[in-house]
This record gives sequence, structure tokens and C-alpha cells, in this order.
Amino acid sequence: MQEKPRVVQEYVPGKQVTLAHLIANPKKELCGKLGIVDSNAIGILTITPCEAAIIAADAATKTADVQIGFMDRFTGSVVITGNVSAVEAALRQVIHLLADGLGFSAAKLTRS
Repeated sequence: MQEKPRVVQEYVPGKQVTLAHLIANPKKELCGKLGIVDSNAIGILTITPCEAAIIAADAATKTADVQIGFMDRFTGSVVITGNVSAVEAALRQVIHLLADGLGFSAAKLTRS
């Protein structure tokens, strides 16, 4: 009997911002579904390692007048809210800090 080859797969997260997106002027229905009080803009980040979500949320709130709509240090998801220019400034600063300061690979900021 021939032995079957065995494959071992491991998840090894890199240091990266996989998503950085700004939603300008979201509809009230979207805000309601997300549990966000009516907001002019929503910023979304997905980061690995997931603990860096804490750094991102801290940097975002220190950069501009934004609020944390959601943060999950176990998945690396961060949602920030505020006016469009504040959310954009916060997202850009987070990307800059993580990419240039901490050596993360970063997705470019997208917008809808």
C-alpha cells in the first residue's frame, strides 16, 4: 500500500492593510444597518495582524474628529465615522503610519 502524501497548511499573517475604503455620504439605511448614527462618511479598514486595529483606531481618532463606529481586535476590522474630510484624513494617516512607520504593505485608499 502506497502512503498518501500529506499537506500541511498554516496561516501566517503578514503586516498589511488589506482594505482602506471611504464611503462618502452613505444612505441612512446603510448607517442604520451598521448601527451607526447618521454620518457624512464611513471609513473601513481591514488590517493584519489584527491587533494593529488598536493602533489604527488610536491614530485615526488622534488625527481628526472621527468616532470609532466599530473595532474588532480579533479580525482586524476598524470602522470610523465623521465628516468626509475628517474620515479621509484619518484613513490617510493610518495608512501612512502603518506603511511608512511600521513597515506594513498597504492597499491604496479607495472611495465610493
